[in-house]
Amino acid sequence: MKLKNVLAIVAISATTAILSVAGYGKWMESRYAGTQQPGKLPVNYAGFFGNNAPASAVDFTAAATAATPAVVHIKTKTKARQVSNNQPRQQNPFGDMFGGDMFDQFFNGPRMQVIPEQQASGSGVIISGDGYIVTNNHVVDGADEINVTLTNKKSYKATVVGTDPSSDLAVIKIEGNNLPYMLYGNSDDVKLGQWVLAIGYPLNLDVTVSAGIVSAKARSININSRQSKTPIESFIQTDAAVNPGNSGGALINTNGELVGINSAIASPTGYYTGYAYAIPVNIVKKVIADMIKFGSVQRAFMGISYPIDGLPDQQVADLDKQYGNAWKTNEGVFVTGVTDGGAAIAAGIKEADVITKFNGVAITSGPELQDQLSRYKPGDKITITYKRNGKENTVNITLKNKVGNTDIVKAGNNSVIDKLGATLENVDKKIATANDIAGGVVVKKLGSGSLSKTKVQEGFVITTVNGVEVKTLDELKAELAKVKDGKVRLDGIYPGYEGTYTYPLNLGEAEE
Repeated sequence: MKLKNVLAIVAISATTAILSVAGYGKWMESRYAGTQQPGKLPVNYAGFFGNNAPASAVDFTAAATAATPAVVHIKTKTKARQVSNNQPRQQNPFGDMFGGDMFDQFFNGPRMQVIPEQQASGSGVIISGDGYIVTNNHVVDGADEINVTLTNKKSYKATVVGTDPSSDLAVIKIEGNNLPYMLYGNSDDVKLGQWVLAIGYPLNLDVTVSAGIVSAKARSININSRQSKTPIESFIQTDAAVNPGNSGGALINTNGELVGINSAIASPTGYYTGYAYAIPVNIVKKVIADMIKFGSVQRAFMGISYPIDGLPDQQVADLDKQYGNAWKTNEGVFVTGVTDGGAAIAAGIKEADVITKFNGVAITSGPELQDQLSRYKPGDKITITYKRNGKENTVNITLKNKVGNTDIVKAGNNSVIDKLGATLENVDKKIATANDIAGGVVVKKLGSGSLSKTKVQEGFVITTVNGVEVKTLDELKAELAKVKDGKVRLDGIYPGYEGTYTYPLNLGEAEE
């Protein structure tokens, strides 16, 4: 065989071998598509191993030891009370011919009923050496007596300093000095996947520590709307075990610093099934500082409306019809309306604008906007960045309070009225004359405050408070402001129905 032919055969064999190997590699690659190759990192892990290497095994003992003495057990007691079962009366078809009172009782039910004494418990966090404690509003709401027990078993009587149903926060006070207290952390620094500890008194157990990770931030579950018309929700979501009794307790980082106040769980049973929610400490600090200084929260409003999560299908359809897909943007918060006289409209913000930054901080959702807004007070000047028709704009804006100005709102007569949680107006003079009353205050709409816990119905006209006649809303405010123990008896009428109706209610601690 000639040398030339031999070389050709060798070349062909080599080429075939190379192609076979390459083909086999491609076949193997396709066979194992989706698997990870050892030693090869995807782009999102660039720089992860090195200065940003994962932490080694974490020991929680130091953090737990430092923080647990500052977490307290709160026990509350609400005294037995009478409530009226009055409804607008049905007509007794028998009149008085067979004993009017007996048949009236049959048709209209008992006039009064007794709610027995109630006891509950939760947790709280001492935030200063002189005895200020932060907890949840729902832990102390309506309580007649509050007792606080420390981990050293010392017990104290507590008084309410301030409550805020919107954020579900409250401040209470015990008398003491050099008490253990918890250091604040920074909830903005909290990252997904980092270890956190929940500390509290679940299920009436002694102080309990559970561990988990941060599984989400800026989460809204619409739970605070049960107690407020203006709910504030931007929760830290964790999988640390939290149960009834943990409410008001601490969520801490591995340095032992407070990063949140445990507030709620997501569960079909009412007990822990995997998710818990804490109020970020950066919201907590501002809210409780206001309550301690002013007696009420200085809440700033922008004067805009925007879609929230979990809207009913009909509202989603309405937004689709009005705005198309524009309102579903993930670039920021889509403005569906602006309030006349509000801060936003004064700064030139309009419907269909998309707010992308709040004072330089990027926001992509309503809860993130609430988180940032809740840190400021009326009168603060900030910048808002928004997009309109694809163009980005930045404007200066002066935040306002809910009535449209920048005044400091101090606890007083209006805060007592706010506790009723209802829309109230002076009764119309014609209605007053027709019902033979000098005046009064009509309940136009029930809210979620103290009045909603009675049997009062919309349309009720309040004519006396604790036996003192009130003819106007101002007189009602003045009489409620005199109440020191929170116990109120309202008397009044339902226009068109005979008789006077009585409703006892508990305002909690009336504010000075």
